[in-house]
Amino acid sequence: MNTCGQGYCCTKIDNLTVTKGSDTILSKVNFHIHCGEITSIIGRNGAGKTTLIRALLGEIKYSGKISFHHHTGAQKSLKIGYVPQKLNLDNSPSSVYDIFASFISDKPVFLFKSKKLYAQIQMQLAEFGAELLIDKRISELSGGELQRVMLSLAMIPLPDILLLDEPVSGMDRDGLDMFYKKLIDLKSKNDIAILMVSHDFDYVSRYSDRVILLNKTVLEDNTPDILLSGNNFKREFRIDFGGKR
Repeated sequence: MNTCGQGYCCTKIDNLTVTKGSDTILSKVNFHIHCGEITSIIGRNGAGKTTLIRALLGEIKYSGKISFHHHTGAQKSLKIGYVPQKLNLDNSPSSVYDIFASFISDKPVFLFKSKKLYAQIQMQLAEFGAELLIDKRISELSGGELQRVMLSLAMIPLPDILLLDEPVSGMDRDGLDMFYKKLIDLKSKNDIAILMVSHDFDYVSRYSDRVILLNKTVLEDNTPDILLSGNNFKREFRIDFGGKR
């Protein structure tokens, strides 16, 4: 459903277009992201998925309009949390505590270590089963550990919308299950909207409320069971009616 129903809060993306020189990367993209739902963006390589995330973050220029509408009907500023696909922190000497403290405190983290702040950060990490990672260097974290830390950080302050750009790279099956179950917990307890770029159709089908098929524009916006069994999906990913690619 592509409307902001009464009683719901949602983010509206209207005619979002991104160009680079003479090339059109995204063209008149229209959809709504509802609070309390997980919306997955799928599409082939080059479809514009990451460009869309960057536009929502305000990192690149676009035409069109992005607006957040509260359930009262008022329009307000949009608070965004973001978990990228990858961070280039392979050789970083910073610990998890350092990263959090530099983000939420205005005091120099390398000169001042607050027990109160340490406890606050540890409590936030505990929400994502990552409290034991607080003293580890970022460069020492596994893919799954890093994503839990980044998800925890993205929730400070509590966002209206959480953007996830292929957030589960390098996770094993147990890590994937834990990650997605946490997303379900987040959307239900905090009534936030979650927009996730993913190529894992199995998990998209199991955990998404809605799926958007993108190829420079929105080809289809539907429930997972309808979209993933439909002709638009099969054409885009060259899947025949026997389920083979």
